[in-house]
Amino acid sequence: MKFHKTTLKDAMLIDLERRGDDRGFFARTFCVDEFSANGLPTEFVQQNTSYSANKGTLRGMHFQRAPYAEDKLVRCLRGAIVDIILDLRPDSPTFKKWEAFELNDENKRQLLVPKGFAHGFQSLSDHVEVTYLVSSRYNGAAEGGVRWNDPAFSINWPLAPTDMSDKDRNWPDFKG
Repeated sequence: MKFHKTTLKDAMLIDLERRGDDRGFFARTFCVDEFSANGLPTEFVQQNTSYSANKGTLRGMHFQRAPYAEDKLVRCLRGAIVDIILDLRPDSPTFKKWEAFELNDENKRQLLVPKGFAHGFQSLSDHVEVTYLVSSRYNGAAEGGVRWNDPAFSINWPLAPTDMSDKDRNWPDFKG
């Protein structure tokens, strides 16, 4: 794997190193030794899958509050998404900054989203499947979010949302 720092502190974009032949390719998507050598989390307790039928579906921006905060390792298995992460750690030099990444079934990229970040994505095609590992068990009482269009962040989504949950549409304005 090739690890690339992003503009946001502690977030990492990961390219797979494919070894291919006429059958296709093989690549590792996770290795404890390589993640550890790059200062990344190495323990994940759950894997989630998200399917979005329609282009423009927006999911986010979600996070878990401490002590249930979670690192996420996100990958798009089918279709394409723009994945947006937002640093909500008050002591971070990149507090309230966001960055966008295209993850798709061709580039096979992964994104490591650190604890203390809000995370969301929008489907750029129909029939999108995203999978992600998380480092902490889900706790509904610790769930939080910021609205996709909160003026405190001015996130630039590529498409007008076509589908979104009421919860994601109605997160309160950020106060922090």
